[in-house]
Amino acid sequence: MAVARLSAVLGAALWLSACASSGGTGGPAANALALPSLETKAGDSGGPGGLVGGQLGRGLDDQDRARAYAAELNALDNGGPGSPVGWRGDSGAYGTVIAGPAYSRPGYLKCRDYSHTIYVQGKPQAARGIACVAREGSWTSVAP
Repeated sequence: MAVARLSAVLGAALWLSACASSGGTGGPAANALALPSLETKAGDSGGPGGLVGGQLGRGLDDQDRARAYAAELNALDNGGPGSPVGWRGDSGAYGTVIAGPAYSRPGYLKCRDYSHTIYVQGKPQAARGIACVAREGSWTSVAP
């Protein structure tokens, strides 16, 4: 079972890396990876932000978007590296957030890379990002 889970996580990571490696200087792939500010202090379940606040999550209602965003914060705050944090909405939409290990970056308390895959009406949407904890304790999206 552990091998199957590891295979699924590695497969998802490879798939996500392929999604993010489209050439060019714009277009749909670039828009899908645009990262708004997470804007919410760690542990707060305020308004949508993170990856799900951008192009990711098209078709989600407000409640599902809030659940997806809460899963992003939960994965960043509490998720083990590579451990999926799932969510499921009342509308049938669902998703998984996977955060990498925490690391240091100048000007921030800690940072983590993360990915979020959402299924709306059975169709996957995926994006990756980097979030860091600012000195005041809030997560914020940062450029690579």
